[in-house]
Amino acid sequence: MSVSLARVPTHSASRYLQQLAKHWSHKMTVVFDAQEGTIDFSNGSRLEMRADSESLDVVLRVPDGEDRARMREVVASHLDRFAFREAPLTFDWREG
Repeated sequence: MSVSLARVPTHSASRYLQQLAKHWSHKMTVVFDAQEGTIDFSNGSRLEMRADSESLDVVLRVPDGEDRARMREVVASHLDRFAFREAPLTFDWREG
């Protein structure tokens, strides 16, 4: 399993976390509140998010054999869609 971490600077972290969680809740297992959320993908990947007043912290766990770069792009592009006023958001992806 590979782990990718990113801190995304934004003052709208809670709003984006909730929008993304609601968006994917009809297709995936999602648990969230205003500060934290977890999304389980059908390929075994898991996205964990934590919002504060300055940033959205994301942890993306991708099983071995799955395309980590593609999963990073899926997460980033969906968050950018909700953050259209300030997109593109800055993702400082690093290994966890």
